[in-house]
Amino acid sequence: MNSWHGGRLQRSQAAWVHARLSEPTLIDDLSWDSSDSVVLHVRTTDGDVIVKAGGPANHHIGREISAHVGWTAPLEATGHAARLLDSSADERVMVLAHLPGELVEGTDAEGHPSTYVQAGNLLRRLHDREQRTDAVYERRANERALAWLDGTHRVDRASAAHARGVLLADPAAPVTVVPTHGDWQPRNWLVDDGTVRVIDFGRFAFRPAASDLARLAAQQWRDDPTLEAAFFTGYGGDPRIPDRWRMDALREAIGTACWAFQVGDEAFEAQGHRMIAEALAAF
Repeated sequence: MNSWHGGRLQRSQAAWVHARLSEPTLIDDLSWDSSDSVVLHVRTTDGDVIVKAGGPANHHIGREISAHVGWTAPLEATGHAARLLDSSADERVMVLAHLPGELVEGTDAEGHPSTYVQAGNLLRRLHDREQRTDAVYERRANERALAWLDGTHRVDRASAAHARGVLLADPAAPVTVVPTHGDWQPRNWLVDDGTVRVIDFGRFAFRPAASDLARLAAQQWRDDPTLEAAFFTGYGGDPRIPDRWRMDALREAIGTACWAFQVGDEAFEAQGHRMIAEALAAF
C-alpha cells in the first residue's frame, strides 16, 4: 500500500499529486524556510520528479507555470531547464522533471568562471525569446519600491528620504522588456559534471534584460570581477543602460532590505542596507 502523505502540501494538493503520479514517495523537502512555496523531491515508478506548490497568497507558482508553458522550451529541449509534466493553477501546484546536479551556491563552481560563461549563455537564450516595449514598467517598478519604503523596515531615515527623492524624480520612460527569470544567481543554478542548469522560474516576468543581473552584481561579481567578465562572454555583451541600471540597483536594494527584515533574515537584510548605500552613492 502506498504511504504517500504529501509532506507539507495542503490536503487538496497532496490528493492532486497522488492522482497524477504513480506510487509517489517523498524523498526530500527542498523548500526554503523564508518562502511559502513547498518544493519536494518525489520518487515514482516512472522516475524522480519535483513537486512545487504554494499557499493561498502565493503568486510564484502561477508565474512559474507561465514561464514553462510559454518561454522555457529552448532550455528544456537541451536539458538546461526542467520539463513541466503537469500543473494546476487552481491548486497552485506543479510537477517538474527532476534535473541532475547540486546547487552551485556554496560549491567550488560558484567561484569558477566557466560557470558564469554558461549562465550568461543560458540567460541570453531566455532573453532572446521576445522583446516588447513597455510604457509603464518603470513607473510601476518605482511604485513598488516606494511601497516597500511605506511599509515596515529598518532603512535609516536619511537613506529612505534620499531614495524617495530619486524614485519620485525618475522620468520612468518606456523601456524594452524581455522574458526574465527574476532570481538569476547561483542558488538557482545546478551543476552536474561541469554542466550548468537553471531552476525556479517563480519570479518570471517581462522586465528589462539588465534586471536579471542585479543579484549577481550585488554578490558574486562584487567580490570577483572576473566572474562578471566571464558572464558577459557567455551572454554576448552587457545589456545594462547606465541610468536605468542605477534605478534597477536602487530598487533591488530597497526590496532586499525591506523583504529580508519582514521575514527575519538579518544577514540578507544587512546585504540590502549595503546595497542601498552603494546604490544611492551613484546619484
